[in-house]
Amino acid sequence: MNLSQRDKVYNWHPYTQHKTSSDFPAIIKGKGALLWDENGKEYIDAIASWWVNPFGHSNTIIADAIYKQLTTLEHVLFGGFTHDKAVELSEKLMEILPSNQQKIFYSDNGSTAVEVAIKCSFQYNYNKGIKKTKIIALENAFHGDTFGAMAASGISFFTDAFNGSLLEVVRIPIPTIDNEDKSIAVLTNLVKTNEFAAFIFEPLVLGAAGMVMYQPEVLDKMIAICKQNNVFTIADEVMTGFGKTGKIFATDYLENKPDMMCLSKALTGGTIPMAITSFTQEIFDGFYDDDVNKALFHGHTFTANPSGCAAALASISLLQSQEMQNNIYRINQSHLEFDSKIKNHPKVKTTRVLGVIFALEVTTDSEESYYGSLRNKLYNFFIENGVILRPVGNIVYILPPYIITENQLQKIYQTIENALEIV
Repeated sequence: MNLSQRDKVYNWHPYTQHKTSSDFPAIIKGKGALLWDENGKEYIDAIASWWVNPFGHSNTIIADAIYKQLTTLEHVLFGGFTHDKAVELSEKLMEILPSNQQKIFYSDNGSTAVEVAIKCSFQYNYNKGIKKTKIIALENAFHGDTFGAMAASGISFFTDAFNGSLLEVVRIPIPTIDNEDKSIAVLTNLVKTNEFAAFIFEPLVLGAAGMVMYQPEVLDKMIAICKQNNVFTIADEVMTGFGKTGKIFATDYLENKPDMMCLSKALTGGTIPMAITSFTQEIFDGFYDDDVNKALFHGHTFTANPSGCAAALASISLLQSQEMQNNIYRINQSHLEFDSKIKNHPKVKTTRVLGVIFALEVTTDSEESYYGSLRNKLYNFFIENGVILRPVGNIVYILPPYIITENQLQKIYQTIENALEIV
């Protein structure tokens, strides 16, 4: 049996109905924006492997940083100890995070980063004798698969099996241009009830919803409303963080900054699983007490893993380089050129661009489900043509590594154009 066939014997893949799925390509090598399977077929990784790999596969700078760390200290428990790389990474993060962020809590992935933020919003109030048991989130949001993060997510088929077992969340309309006033009005009425601990949002772009975008000005207003009513704001930058929107963080577009931020994915350049939740000093002080029961009793075995911290330090250094910033600008300009060309195509309903993100909505006669026939037809076409794209329903999006070449981008664009001819 080849690798793809052996894989099916024991492995259970995420978001997969194995009864109807075919063999998966077995990837054995990657370099830059390219991947190769066991048969030698080449693929362009047009979504940076679920948005984690902005600096390319097998990046030697990050690999060298990890190797050096592995030969010095691979891991040490963070409960009761610290180490140089965790201190250095926190100091580096403070240089690039919004100035109101003052404390860093390490965890393992985007879901756990969100879980920490939600728990802190509840316990902060509990520590002060205030009962707040609900949160506010955007419709069609996705914040992760652990229970708190899943509850905050608004894509129903991810959560249907767990209805009745989740914390209480009230969802409000995404504040797109045609919904801004409605979103603000609903949020304003909710926060006045004094029942909500936090408002969680994906700033400016809802990734799993199909790269739905909205303006920073309306989010500024929403954060201000929450602050005026003592409701914490949580910016889930797991997808948008580290350059995706054209700035280091999507919240860099805002005047009003969130109370908490969740980061993962590109944090370590797609190498070692790691996440952080950052907090204002005010939130940290809500746990700072002589009473040990007011501490945050939350932790993970690999919290602040030194090798992951070393990878993150190397990744941030790469992101801040002029070469990488030039690449982000170049990709954005290429997206804009493709957008002007494709947006009037008869099979294209809408398009949108922000930073290195491009999204296109295919015109359909009926509502297309998340993993429906159109999505599967498009996905299979892209894979057959050596381009890794994962449509969301009838939304095709590109979110490439920053080191992708112009020729590779043009192949992605051409493959999308060709795909429109088969739908």
